[in-house]
Amino acid sequence: MLKSIAGLIKNSKQFNNLVVYGFGQGFNLITPLLVIPYIVLICGEEGYGKIGVGMALAFFIMVFIDYGSEITGVKQVAVNREDKSRLESIFITTYTAKLILLFVVLFIVSILFYFIPYFNQDKKLFFMSLSMVVGQFINPTWFFQGIENFKWITILNILSKIIYLPGIFIFIHEPSDYIYCNLIWGIGMIVANGVSFIYILSTHSFSFMNTKKEDVLKLITANFSIFSSQIFVSLQMYSPIVLISFFGGNTMAGQYKIVDQIIVIFKTYLLLFFNFVYPRVCYLLDKSKKEALRFWKLYNGLNGIFIFVSMALIALFSFEIVAYFNPKGILEISNLLKIAVLIPILQSVSVPLKQLVLGSNRQRQYVKTIMIITIISLMIIVAITPFYNVLGVLLALIVTEIITAVLFYSIIKKDLFVCTS
Repeated sequence: MLKSIAGLIKNSKQFNNLVVYGFGQGFNLITPLLVIPYIVLICGEEGYGKIGVGMALAFFIMVFIDYGSEITGVKQVAVNREDKSRLESIFITTYTAKLILLFVVLFIVSILFYFIPYFNQDKKLFFMSLSMVVGQFINPTWFFQGIENFKWITILNILSKIIYLPGIFIFIHEPSDYIYCNLIWGIGMIVANGVSFIYILSTHSFSFMNTKKEDVLKLITANFSIFSSQIFVSLQMYSPIVLISFFGGNTMAGQYKIVDQIIVIFKTYLLLFFNFVYPRVCYLLDKSKKEALRFWKLYNGLNGIFIFVSMALIALFSFEIVAYFNPKGILEISNLLKIAVLIPILQSVSVPLKQLVLGSNRQRQYVKTIMIITIISLMIIVAITPFYNVLGVLLALIVTEIITAVLFYSIIKKDLFVCTS
C-alpha cells in the first residue's frame, strides 16, 4: 500500500488532480452544512422538508437531461481528446440532444406540477427548483472529466456554492421564504456552469452551426440503455424523501433530510473512493485475479475500518451533531441517526463488491440487479413507511444494502472468490 501511495505522489499530475478534485468535492459537501442550521431555524423542519422534496425531484429530473452523458460522454471525450474535430462533434451533439430533452422534460413536469394535487399545493417551490435542472443542462463537468481538467471542475463547484452561501443569508428571512432556497442553488449552478461552458467554447472554438441531425438522433438511441439504468439508480437515491413527505408529511421529510445530510457525506466519500480505486481494480483483474483481490481487500478493508470508526463516532455523538442543525425533535432525530449510520457501513461492503462486478465485465447483470434492488426497495418503503415513518425508510434502506451486497457477491463468487482461494 505504501508503494501505491508513493507512486501516486510521484506521478505529480495524477496526485495534483486528486488533490484539486478532492478539494472541490469537499467544498461542495461542506458548504450546505454551513447554511442548514440557518434554514431550519428560519423555515422550520417542515419548510426544510419541502426544500428537500423539491431538491430530490430536481435531481431525479436531471437524469433525463444528462441522458447518460456522465458515463458515455466522459468515455467518448477521454478516448478522442486529441482529435479536435471529434471533440467538437461530441460536445455539440451532446448539448443539442440535452437541449431537446430539456424542453420536453420541462413541458411534461410543468403539466404534472399544475394538475397533480400533491405538486400543485407547492408548485412555486417545484417550479423554482427547476432552475437546478437548467443549471445541470449547462453543466460541462462531463467534458472536463474526459479531458482530465479537474481544475475547472473545482472552479465551477466553488463558484456555485460561493453564490449559494451568501444568497441564503441575504434572501431567506421568513418561514415562507423556503420556496427560494432551491432557486438560489439553481442560480449558482447556472452562473458557474455558464462561465465554464463559455470557457470551453472560447478555448476550443466549438460551433453549434456544425450540428448534424443524424448524430443527435444516433446519440439519443445509443444512450437509451444507460439512461434507463440511471433512472433506477436515481429512484433508489431520491425517492425516499418524496415518499416520506407523501405518507408522513413535510415535517418528517425534514427530519429525514437532516439525517441524510449527515450520512450523505460518507456516501459521497464512498463514491469518490470507488472512482479512485476502480480503474486500478479493472487493470489488475485483466492481469491477475489474485493480485486484483489482494489490492481490493487491502484498500477496501482499510477504508471499511475508517467508515466503521467514523460511524461509531457519529452514533456516539449523535445528539450533539443533530443539535447543530437546530431541529425541535433533537432526541428523536439523534436516535434515527444512530440507526442510519448502518447504511454507510453496509455500503462500505456493497460498493467494493460493485467494483468487482463491473471490473469483471458483468454490466448486464449489474443493470438487472440494480433494477431488482430498486423495485424491492420501493416496495418495502411504500409498505412500511405509513406505519413506521422515517424509521421505516431507514430500515428499508438498510435491508436494501444487505440484499445488494448479497446479490453482488453471488455474481462474482465463483469466478473470483472460489477460483482464487
